Amino acid sequence: MDQVIPFISEVGFPIVVTLYLLYRIETKLDAVVTSIQTLPEKLRE
Repeated sequence: MDQVIPFISEVGFPIVVTLYLLYRIETKLDAVVTSIQTLPEKLRE
């Protein structure tokens, strides 16, 4: 048990940062997908 707590403190922070960045990238990718889907309609105009 004494070895688990330092491991979590060392590995937990990078995991949290990675999940946060993946969430931010996902929201930006949703905006890109929406833009690409509306592009044909805008090109027809």
